[in-house]
Amino acid sequence: MCGAAFTACNDVVSARAGAAPVFRGVDITGAEYARTLSLTDQYGQPRTLADFKGKVTLVFFGFTQCPDVCPATMAELAQIKTKLGADGNRVQGVFVTLDPERDTPEMLKAYMAGFDPSFVALRGTPEQTAVAAKEFKVFYAKVPGKSPGTYSLDHTAGSYVFDANGKVRLFVRYGSGSEALTADLKALLAGG
Repeated sequence: MCGAAFTACNDVVSARAGAAPVFRGVDITGAEYARTLSLTDQYGQPRTLADFKGKVTLVFFGFTQCPDVCPATMAELAQIKTKLGADGNRVQGVFVTLDPERDTPEMLKAYMAGFDPSFVALRGTPEQTAVAAKEFKVFYAKVPGKSPGTYSLDHTAGSYVFDANGKVRLFVRYGSGSEALTADLKALLAGG
């Protein structure tokens, strides 16, 4: 029955037999980092990773004044969530600001609303931000701007994806494309 497509048939049989999915992002299942996150959301409520159990959650560290990577990442996730239809309700976007000095709760509310009103933005003190970034192995550094007192941030341009049980599963590099991320989210939504 499979003929020349024997390999494809084996993949289907393996998937049905409960084999682990093959992800397009970097599989970091069982990592000893990205396990805790405890900050305040844009509405002033304390939040932890446990709050998002039951949903496939994408956590991204960035800042609202980022000109490209941050808005592109959040916009891509919002589009994917919409394309997933009813399954999109089981996907949670979480944005963690690396710039708490400028990213006020009001600014974070407006920023998230521009992508998807269900997205959560997390903010802490500079010290709490440093702890969260270290836990997720996220690099960030201020880069002086052209005029005195202005700055930008260089930072890790990737997202962490957690399964519905709250376990970190993937690191998705910026620029991997919506097709790859969609496939990975579908696999996790299906219990992968």
